Amino acid sequence: MADAKWKKKTGLGRGLGALLEDSGEKQETIGTITTLKKSIDEISLDQIEVNPFQPRTDFNQITLNELAESIRVQGIIQPITVRALTEKTFQLISGERRFQASKLAGLSSIPAYIRVADDQQMLEMALIENIQREDLNAIEVALSYQRLIAECNLKQEELGDRVGKNRTTVNNYLRLLKLPPDVQIGLRDGNISMGHARALVNIDNIDVLLDVYKKIVAEGLSVRKVEELVRNLATPAPIKKEKEIVDPEIGNIQQKLTSHFGTRITVKADGNNKGEIKIPFVSSDELNRILEVLDL
Repeated sequence: MADAKWKKKTGLGRGLGALLEDSGEKQETIGTITTLKKSIDEISLDQIEVNPFQPRTDFNQITLNELAESIRVQGIIQPITVRALTEKTFQLISGERRFQASKLAGLSSIPAYIRVADDQQMLEMALIENIQREDLNAIEVALSYQRLIAECNLKQEELGDRVGKNRTTVNNYLRLLKLPPDVQIGLRDGNISMGHARALVNIDNIDVLLDVYKKIVAEGLSVRKVEELVRNLATPAPIKKEKEIVDPEIGNIQQKLTSHFGTRITVKADGNNKGEIKIPFVSSDELNRILEVLDL
C-alpha cells in the first residue's frame, strides 16, 4: 500500500492524537506510553490475539460489514496497535473493529504498530481509545472514566490530561453515575439528554428526582425547563400565614384595649375561655407610659 495512506489525520483526542505524525518517524502517545517507530509492520491476522482488557464487547454488525467493504476498496487507512507476546504472537491494544473488519474483508495481514506495554497500560490504552469513540453515550463515557480512575489509579486531573478534557467535564460525567439506575438507562437509551441528566443530578431526594424524570419523558420538557424546575425545588416556597379568625367579642375587647393603651393589643382565647393579652412596647418610655395607664 502507498505510504500516503498512513498520513491521514484522525480526530482523536490527546490520548491517541499522536498516533500518526507527518514526519520521518512515527510517534504514538497512548496514556503514559510514548514510542517512536520508523516503519509500520505488516502482521498476519492469524498471529494476533484480541485484547482481554477491551471494554467494548458489542460491535454493530451492520457498521462492521460497512467497514469491511470500505477496507476491500480502500485498504486499511489507519494501522492497528499491538504488543508483542512472543516473536510471532501479538496482542491487540487498539483497533479491534479494524481487526475484525479486515477478517471479514478477507485480508491475510494488517499494518500495525508494535508497542511495549504491561497489563495496566493495556487497560488504560483500551479504555482511552474506547472513550474517544464518537458513538458512546454519556453513561458509557462515565463508566470508562470511573474504570480509569479505579483500575489505573488515576486522579481526576491526570484523567483529564489522558483524555484531553478539563477536570470539570470529567467530573460532570462522573456525577451521572450518582443517578438512579432507571435514569441512567433513560440517558443511555436517549430518553433524556446529557443536559437533562446534569440538572437531575442536583436533586437530592430520589423520589422527587424520579418524579421529575418521568415528567421529562412524559411531557418532553426542555433542558431549560428542567433546570428552572430544579431551581424551584431548591428554593423553599414562602410559608403562607393563615388569616387568624378572631371571635367578634374578642375582637371588640381587643379594639377597646388598643384604644385605651394607645398601642396595638393582642387578645387570644380558646374554647375554654383561656388565653392571653399581649401589650407590646418599643422603648422604656413607652413601657412607663403603659404602667401609668395601669396605675402601677
